[in-house]
Amino acid sequence: MPRLPKDAVPEVKLDASGGAVEISLTRDQRRELFEAPDSTVMAVVELTAKKYTGTAASEEKAPQVVVRVTFAETARTPDEERGLREAMRAMFRRRKLDGTLDEVGPGPRDPSLYLDEITERLPSEAEFRTHMDA
Repeated sequence: MPRLPKDAVPEVKLDASGGAVEISLTRDQRRELFEAPDSTVMAVVELTAKKYTGTAASEEKAPQVVVRVTFAETARTPDEERGLREAMRAMFRRRKLDGTLDEVGPGPRDPSLYLDEITERLPSEAEFRTHMDA
């Protein structure tokens, strides 16, 4: 695997394969995205590095890595969407905070608080296995 100098930050590009996202969308979500151009769908995605382009030390171009969405799940209820948005905001606060200022207002900074709240209402792994074995 290539190693970058400590001060190098690669550009990240998303490849054209959207299969994982497409199969996680419901029929209604697909129709809404088509019919309402500014509509949104909240999703949890897994990104996998698929290709990289290094650069010579003499080049001024940044190195690049191409990622693919290899797994995705979309929020299907207003509660799931609200929870994912809150988790995203909490993750943003965590990323932006440097110990002095919360740039988006007061509130919990731990995204797991929201994710736990969402997942406790969803089927557990044991419930899923029982369903699959039936």
